[in-house]
Amino acid sequence: MKLSQFKFDLPEKLIAQHPSKDRDDCKLMVLHTKTNKIEHKKLIDILKYFDDKDLFVFNNTQVFPALLTGIKEKTEALIDVFLLRELNPATNLWDVLVEPARKIRVGNKLYFGDNQSLVAEVIDNTTSRGRTLRFLYDGTHDEFKAALFAMGRTSLPPYIKRKVDPNDTEMYQTIFASEEGAVVAPFAGLRFSQELMKRLKIKGIDTGYITLHCSLSMFRSIDVEDLQKHKLESEQMSVTEEFANTFNQKIVDKHRVCAVGTSVLRALETASTIKGKIKEYDGWTNRFIFPPYEFQTVDSLLSTFQLPYSTMLMNKAAFAGYDFVMKAYSTAISKNYKFGCFGDMMLILR
Repeated sequence: MKLSQFKFDLPEKLIAQHPSKDRDDCKLMVLHTKTNKIEHKKLIDILKYFDDKDLFVFNNTQVFPALLTGIKEKTEALIDVFLLRELNPATNLWDVLVEPARKIRVGNKLYFGDNQSLVAEVIDNTTSRGRTLRFLYDGTHDEFKAALFAMGRTSLPPYIKRKVDPNDTEMYQTIFASEEGAVVAPFAGLRFSQELMKRLKIKGIDTGYITLHCSLSMFRSIDVEDLQKHKLESEQMSVTEEFANTFNQKIVDKHRVCAVGTSVLRALETASTIKGKIKEYDGWTNRFIFPPYEFQTVDSLLSTFQLPYSTMLMNKAAFAGYDFVMKAYSTAISKNYKFGCFGDMMLILR
């Protein structure tokens, strides 16, 4: 597959800029891959496609407030710092992105907070825009993290062309988030409300959780035409032995299993052993899924509508077939479906 095959014209007005008042209030497009049938529903109708003892798999990663603004020593220039990942809790080392990058050198100090109470020193240049910072803090690690995150702000995807408001902190986090480590939310999970989760339970549908800490890799541009030459950044993930056993039994018992989001799909495929089986996994994944690809795990995928050239769109094209997915996207545009993290949803049934 070529990158140019995932180009399509998306009107700006169809990129959702705000979350719905109610999490689960959105449209649902249902794709039946066996018949090439497309249905137009509401998300609440998803219950009609699943039965007692089927399984929904969610990503329970928790987004932390990754965006800070610091003041550079001497020049007092404002520097935006995006926290990527903690490298060493013992020494408060973090990988970060800085902007404007040209103003930051090794040895520079940055000051954060209203009274500049938190200080960081640049100790390494890792990429053209990236840096490694050592935060200087005398308290415990828990106290340091609390102070750091109190200064941080929620960072929304780059296609959200508005200022962050207080409501975003809650709405850009799933209601089941429990494992801190993501800088990007698992989009499909954002649409699940307490009410919808309760309805799943009442119908007898089981729920399970994996962890994949979503990084900025999904927003990085692909600069090669041949997708085989593109490499995703590694993201930390885990699948517990308990969940692996539950998942494997569902497959044995021939229940339908739905991956809620492409992050879940990639994690399950990473943890797969043979068709229909996964194992406990604690490590990293850079699994890049695009057509053609033979899936080993689930038979259903719930996802948002992504923007052109998105690796998540490529995941779906592999899952449902390139032609069918691109036809569905064209239909979505004609019927004014909303795209992006706060947009509408697509359910693929194989």
